[in-house]
Amino acid sequence: MYKNILIATDGSDLSMSAVRNGVALAKSVGARITAVTVSEPFHWVGPAVTEIAQDAVREGTRRAAEAAVDAAFNSAKAASVACEKVIVENDFPYKGIVDTAASRNCDLIVMASHGRRGISAVILGSETVKVLTHSKIPVLVCH
Repeated sequence: MYKNILIATDGSDLSMSAVRNGVALAKSVGARITAVTVSEPFHWVGPAVTEIAQDAVREGTRRAAEAAVDAAFNSAKAASVACEKVIVENDFPYKGIVDTAASRNCDLIVMASHGRRGISAVILGSETVKVLTHSKIPVLVCH
């Protein structure tokens, strides 16, 4: 059935529910996992942003991304499922997810119905809708 399941995570509680579902599915079908988180690059505006501030933002973003994929990796490891961690930087998170799935030969994307995107994501997250619209492989949406 599935051989390489991409699990998209942003580290949120709902995202971790998708991780748990994706890991359980992977274990049941003998698939491996590619855990991905996509960070949007910080675009500097104006000379008032010091290099120290830029470095602090980069470091905070890196730490959050690592924590998100580490949590997925640890969940997979606990279930004895092989997992590759991927951190992508892209202005369009949905594109980072879809492109990673393609480049890593994934045959299913598992993701949460919405993530940390505020009020616009109350029903179905905008990034989730974009992944559903642009993906050429099946997408399992977890809530």
